[in-house]
Amino acid sequence: MPTIRSSQPGPHQLRLVAESFGVDAERYDRARPRYPRAMVERIVAACPGAGTPDVLDVGCGTGIVARQFRAAGCAVLGVEPDARMADMARRFGAEVEVATFEDWDPAGREFDAVVAGQAWHWIDPVAGAAKAARVLRPGGRLALFWNVPELPPAVAEAIAEAARRVLPDAPFDFRPGARSALDGYRALATKAADAIRDTGAFGDAEQWQYAWEWTCTRDAWLDLMPTQGVFTRLPPGELAEVLEAAGAAIDAMGGTFTMSCATVAVVAARTADAPPR
Repeated sequence: MPTIRSSQPGPHQLRLVAESFGVDAERYDRARPRYPRAMVERIVAACPGAGTPDVLDVGCGTGIVARQFRAAGCAVLGVEPDARMADMARRFGAEVEVATFEDWDPAGREFDAVVAGQAWHWIDPVAGAAKAARVLRPGGRLALFWNVPELPPAVAEAIAEAARRVLPDAPFDFRPGARSALDGYRALATKAADAIRDTGAFGDAEQWQYAWEWTCTRDAWLDLMPTQGVFTRLPPGELAEVLEAAGAAIDAMGGTFTMSCATVAVVAARTADAPPR
């Protein structure tokens, strides 16, 4: 999987990419994998107080995370900058307010958990951590998590080679030997944990990891690829070239492959003696 080139700004500064996922919201919702149920239940169990936990889903997209937390017994409000994604989430019954998290007005509302699935890297980590501290009740959890698939080398290299041809100036690194997807997301998690610590409003951030496997067909993977930020703004002809290369590599493996995947999470509790809001 590609990573941001070290010479490029942080992902949260690539606004055209960050707000491009609604180009095909239905595909996004259909193709993206869900998150481990055990992780969702662990976050919910850590929420303070009794009764129905109030959860804020940051960068809620089509409501994938919101639906999982609602199924776990929570009341969920989503914040999403892309109106197209927000409309899709509402079709599934989610309550969503359209704004970037940094600019969103909580209007005095407080939450037992602030969660973000596959979204926190598009948010300024310093401003985001400070906003989360502002809206969390004492003891509330900030939980940031990402699904990370590790493609078989033959598929990863086929995609990288095609992407280097059609995206020579992209802010993403497709070089052979670039760090693994898991290493890239661990670096994002560490950066997020550092910003959380620097607020002075949270206890020590924990890093969780859940391992799982995904047996994926050719069609399922080619359905998912256009929903990835590196490809959402690619012209149809160039996207077709990358998909063709990926499909050929998967066909050579028999049309199906199994990936070792992980869900990585950063979780921290807001302290009762946090600085004034």
